[in-house]
Amino acid sequence: MTKILLGLLATFLFIGCSSSAVEENVTPKLVVGQNVADLKLNDQFEKPHTLNPNTYKLVFAFSKDSAHICNDFFNTKAPTYLEDHNAQFIADVSAAPSLIRSIFIMPGLKDFKHTVLLLDDKTIAAPYRKDMDVEKIVVVYVLNKKISDIKTITTEEELRKILEDDSPMSIIAPVINQVMN
Repeated sequence: MTKILLGLLATFLFIGCSSSAVEENVTPKLVVGQNVADLKLNDQFEKPHTLNPNTYKLVFAFSKDSAHICNDFFNTKAPTYLEDHNAQFIADVSAAPSLIRSIFIMPGLKDFKHTVLLLDDKTIAAPYRKDMDVEKIVVVYVLNKKISDIKTITTEEELRKILEDDSPMSIIAPVINQVMN
């Protein structure tokens, strides 16, 4: 009986993870110069959020592994760590079947003291995933509600460095680079 349940669970997981068909026919949202003012997502408690006026960095985790790296890191920090560093965290849980999300993922996310904004629908997540290295952590720099730069990272240390670099040049340098090139 246990083997049958595990087999069914694995089947549902693989079926739920095939979002490539949805991603093929969308326009990417994470592009330098793109306006992100319309970003509206619910957090792990189903509370709606928009882009905070003081947000300069959006941290995206599209895969389970990158989400674990981010959540493990944020869980060691104060609940206001993201806000203190002008950042918001967005996790893509859309690939998981709704049953898995409701039974395992959502209860686990509610244990975190930091806010986790959720991409929980494949159609909504697809434009954010398009053309991104979804196995890495994607950090999107925002200036005047427009994307000024996009970086991919893989470690907690890189995440810490990027978030704790609050110097104005870390935000403005990509824009200056873009204008100069």
